[in-house]
Amino acid sequence: MNDQRPVVIIIFVFLIAVVLLTKLFMIQVMDDSFLKRAERNAIQRVVDHPYRGLVYDRNGKLLVYNNPIFDLMIVPKEFEMGDTTRFLELFGITKEHLIESYQAARKYSYVKPSTFIKQISTNEFARIQDFLIDYPGLFIMTRSVRSYPEPVAAHALGYIGEISGRQLERDSSGYYVQGDYVGLSGMERFYEDEMRGKKGVKYKMVNVRGVDKGPFKDGEYDTASVAGHNINSSIDMELQKYGELLMMGKTGSVVAIEPKTGEILSMISAPFYDPNTLTGSEFSKSYTALNALETKPLFNRPIMATYPPGSIFKIVQSLIGLQEGVLTPETTFACNKSLVACHNHPSPLNLFGAIRNSCNPYYHQAFRQIINQEVSSNTYKDTEIGLNAWRDNVLKFGLGGTLGIDMPNEKGGDVPSSKYYDHFYGNGRWKYSTIYSLSIGQGELLVTPIQMANLAAIFANKGYYYTPHLIRAIDGDKSQIPQQYLTKHEVGVDAHHFDMVQDAMVQALYGTAQRAIMKDIQIAGKTGTAQNPHGEDHSVFIAFAPKENPQIAIAVYVENAGWGGRAAASTASLMIEKYLRDSISRPDLEKYVIAGNFIY
Repeated sequence: MNDQRPVVIIIFVFLIAVVLLTKLFMIQVMDDSFLKRAERNAIQRVVDHPYRGLVYDRNGKLLVYNNPIFDLMIVPKEFEMGDTTRFLELFGITKEHLIESYQAARKYSYVKPSTFIKQISTNEFARIQDFLIDYPGLFIMTRSVRSYPEPVAAHALGYIGEISGRQLERDSSGYYVQGDYVGLSGMERFYEDEMRGKKGVKYKMVNVRGVDKGPFKDGEYDTASVAGHNINSSIDMELQKYGELLMMGKTGSVVAIEPKTGEILSMISAPFYDPNTLTGSEFSKSYTALNALETKPLFNRPIMATYPPGSIFKIVQSLIGLQEGVLTPETTFACNKSLVACHNHPSPLNLFGAIRNSCNPYYHQAFRQIINQEVSSNTYKDTEIGLNAWRDNVLKFGLGGTLGIDMPNEKGGDVPSSKYYDHFYGNGRWKYSTIYSLSIGQGELLVTPIQMANLAAIFANKGYYYTPHLIRAIDGDKSQIPQQYLTKHEVGVDAHHFDMVQDAMVQALYGTAQRAIMKDIQIAGKTGTAQNPHGEDHSVFIAFAPKENPQIAIAVYVENAGWGGRAAASTASLMIEKYLRDSISRPDLEKYVIAGNFIY
């Protein structure tokens, strides 16, 4: 009997060991609840998103600011829900949203946080914050959305939204993660790097119920976020507001530039929309609704729409002819309507008279002399050589390609070359009679409204321009403006040629745009009526003022509004007066433009 005691003790110890090992195996391998509790009682990493830089107008008025919002984040591995019905009612979501968001979060990462409910308002956050303690794996991350004190300049300012998968793939910086917000259009996109700021990170201790127990090691490893740089834009908010009032209910563009700097004073794309509609939790719904409208309010016409320039291009033709020595101020042609249609005016005309009266036959004949200079005995070859030389001169005016404005998706218009006509008609199978419509700004010639405004700036500056831009300073520091917006571009026409052209542009208003004339401000301008095969012609007008020491250059393009001397010229004249005088002295003209009955 005594000899069996060691055996019994050994068996007893063995059984105890088996039980303990089995329990340990269950705890460490089969049941991870203790591990979860240990992890939750440790450290939670929270990204501190920076405030995006603010945007001001040229006079220091706030255009864009930040409003706080809250994203409900989820860590799938830690998430426990309990009563599903209560959860859905508390957070105001559907069962489908719950399933979809949870599965998306798991697909992204089982252990990393991702967005569960986006952009919760301050009021909603106040309602649910006390209940978050009941749901492990959920926590709040503070962000901000853009807000606009005045509902203007939507196309120029742009909007922000959640980064797409494609953008994440192209992000070589590694800065962005799923759920981040980025600039998607306008200045918001172009100056994304400057305005986004720098993320910070906070490490905090949480207990088993997810309750915040304070910073980890007193914040020793925390890094603070850095707010983005503020942008001082060149936009004049009051001028922008007034221009949008005038363009209400119309389709077209207005671009106003300070000639001496290239700073954009106003950029209007009509129809427009309230930029506050593309913020917050309703962004996707609002964007879809706007995008579905036939009027295309999201389309940025000043930089993306292309039109024939019409008669405003005659100024460019005049300057090229003068510089090439093909034309002189005394060059005279008859208004021969058998060549091309024209309105009634005195004939024959010298160059001054042709500009003042916008004579189509004059430019038909003048353009022929520019193109066919008999450098070749072959008429077809001579036209090809002349067209290519003419095109090189036109490109110097900032046409035929993008100007490089500080906005994404700018289009460049088109100035056709000989290759273009070779493609359609065959090499050596076209001549002047094929391309004569270019003489009056029609045919295959296309420009954007921003290019039209830049032409007005060139005429004001007597032969040079600065690339139009919306930036005036960064954090109030003008030295931070990108160099490309401080570089002068010469168009290759001697300054003295502009003297007569400017005088003729002043007189042109008396011939085609008398509504635009002001007693105390001398405006130099040129109307255009761009042919539209799909309906009423488009109304075009470019101008600068005052003639001596110009402060503003402007282009107005109103679709389906008929003669340039009506809609476009009237709108431009009121904009000029508003900018130079800060008031309007012609209420009847203002009513006429706002009413918009231009073709009756």
